[in-house]
Amino acid sequence: MESPQKTEVVLLACGSFNPVTNMHLRLFELAKDHMNATGKYRVIKGIISPVGDAYKKKGLISAHHRVIMAQLATQTSSWVEVDTWESLQKEWVETAKVLRHHQEKLEARGCEQQDSPVLERPGRKRKWAEQRSELNQKKTLEPQRKDVPEVKLLCGADLLESFGVPNLWKREDIANIVGDYGLVCVTRAGNDAQRFIYESDVLWRHQANIHLVNEWITNDISSTKIRRALRRSQSIRYLVPDLVQEYIEKHNLYSAESEERNVGVILAPLQRNTAATNSRTTTA
Repeated sequence: MESPQKTEVVLLACGSFNPVTNMHLRLFELAKDHMNATGKYRVIKGIISPVGDAYKKKGLISAHHRVIMAQLATQTSSWVEVDTWESLQKEWVETAKVLRHHQEKLEARGCEQQDSPVLERPGRKRKWAEQRSELNQKKTLEPQRKDVPEVKLLCGADLLESFGVPNLWKREDIANIVGDYGLVCVTRAGNDAQRFIYESDVLWRHQANIHLVNEWITNDISSTKIRRALRRSQSIRYLVPDLVQEYIEKHNLYSAESEERNVGVILAPLQRNTAATNSRTTTA
């Protein structure tokens, strides 16, 4: 008896990557092992998508530097790459839209590969035009092809729990992320992700599409701690890839001054979602 065909998966990690750390890279490996071990999925690619400068997070340095560091960090990876689309947007882009962007790219690529029917007799232009018209009509009516890889959001438990922060996420975006795409969440010691899912109606409703990955070899590296160590003139070797450390030192990226960037500025999603909430309240 043949084993059922495995669903191909692309893991997408969105975030500041300020800077990218060895823990960020470990998330991909942990998630890939877990998803492949289910026997239902086959992870074919990982994507790091640094957020744009318009996110306005405290201490967020230029996307230009954060993208380059991520590219340096993934130089030796055979399956994890960096995508710049999100970082190049002038306005902050919701994570749900970033997921949709990458899913649509995969679908378009799949259509290109399967959109060239071979005619029995070459040179019959009218027949070709009719076939192409019929094919385009079918594409608009058919659901997403099963052989198109699925994009899933890769994150840590801190992002999962941030779903509970008022006005940080739109409720419909959370439903869209976990319902239409799926979440692969690597949990750290001390995070009760399963309880958080149970206590959230929207997460509980889509729990089958939330994959929790236990991090048995604990790793508490974070970008915040890396930046703090640099402000204390302490070594960050073995906490970030060597090329990233060299780039940080060469450009003197993190300091007490850089940590004050965007101080007093409201985080882009909070600003946008709070304004939308107030507008609805005023209208009501």
